[in-house]
Amino acid sequence: MSMDDAAVPAELRRLWRVPTSSRLGRPAELDVDRVVRAAVELADQHGLGGVTLPKIAKELGFTTMSLYRYVGSKDELFVLMQDFAMGTAPEIDVEPADWREGLRQWAAAERRVNHRHRWLAQVPVSGPPIGPNQISWLEAALRVLRTTELDWAQKIGVVMLISGYVRYTTVLSEELETGRAAGVDEPEATRRYGESLAKLVNPEDFPEVAGLLASGVFNNSPGPGEDPAADPDFTFGLDRILDGVANLT
Repeated sequence: MSMDDAAVPAELRRLWRVPTSSRLGRPAELDVDRVVRAAVELADQHGLGGVTLPKIAKELGFTTMSLYRYVGSKDELFVLMQDFAMGTAPEIDVEPADWREGLRQWAAAERRVNHRHRWLAQVPVSGPPIGPNQISWLEAALRVLRTTELDWAQKIGVVMLISGYVRYTTVLSEELETGRAAGVDEPEATRRYGESLAKLVNPEDFPEVAGLLASGVFNNSPGPGEDPAADPDFTFGLDRILDGVANLT
């Protein structure tokens, strides 16, 4: 990629890994990828709150000041981490006209990435997709929608809606997991919830809730290790969004 250094901000050049002008002397011992990879590993282990430039520097064996050549600020670091963790978009293998299945595959892939990197959904939204990996995900979604009659504004609206849904379900899942008692997995916690509430809810006062509790629906939560994109709650909501998109096409 060839860019006029004066026309592109330094943080974008780092995000897109645009080579800087060659300099005489010893090659740099650090680079953006090493810094960002260390930051992602810290976040995977300790959450987003466990990522600081001093901790990254310590992991790499450098001073904090030496990192500023590769990361201009903590906000920039989060953008770099987010793009790095997302990786390149998946290959969507569907017939050209089957946009619904294509979007389902796209959303499922994003849900799995968010499940692997639980902190991703907590990164503050600072603007539209801007990194190369994020742009590849946008390209993949738009390619799925290219056979529809949606205009560009509608297409980007659909992508934002689905990505926002994935983000919401990830955050909700994390918050519920954090709130559970130590050593209790999701199916057990959900079952206990249903059983406890059933003892308190009076069918005369809350007939619909009582019917819900008696249905056994809280005994069917996904177990640990199951595909997060196959969670019935996730797929139900996603299918309703796709139903709405279908009304536009």
